[in-house]
Amino acid sequence: MLIENEFTVPAPVDQVWKYMNDFKAVARCMPGAEIISATDRQVKGRVKVAMGPLKLAFGGTIDILEKNEGAHRIVMKASGAEEKGKGQATATVTSSMQSAGAGTRVVVSQDLQIQGALAQYGRGMISDVNGALMRQFAQCVAANLGRGGAGARAGGGAPKAMSGFSLMVISLKAFFKNIFKFGKK
Repeated sequence: MLIENEFTVPAPVDQVWKYMNDFKAVARCMPGAEIISATDRQVKGRVKVAMGPLKLAFGGTIDILEKNEGAHRIVMKASGAEEKGKGQATATVTSSMQSAGAGTRVVVSQDLQIQGALAQYGRGMISDVNGALMRQFAQCVAANLGRGGAGARAGGGAPKAMSGFSLMVISLKAFFKNIFKFGKK
């Protein structure tokens, strides 16, 4: 499943590029993410995912396939396995950054493959939750860069994980959006 998101950060493209290549700073903006080790070409870590009553922890690796500083583009291959189950997820993630006025437009494309318990949620639900998490991520990045750079997060840590209530609201919005799309055909 292909999921595409974009957001704008009120900082110059070179500053955003530098921040996005600081994996520890990026992980602090991702709810449930923890880095175990990182090199210039590979990151190993864990991520905890909570979708309603479903709570999962994945361990995995992100390999940097392409890193083009001049074009501000990075391509990564992420793969992980559920720590207490049979679920697996892989994704090819492509991020690019371009100047947009006084800020930077960040475009993220994720080709996501999911197996196991998480796959029971439909594409719409996964896409909507992904979009909400991406908005949280973008706000965190903008706040960090507004404070003078990577790692400057007051209060520390990642943004709060989404609550079951937030996920229920997202699910209802997706449900009604799909009903109204169907009615317009």
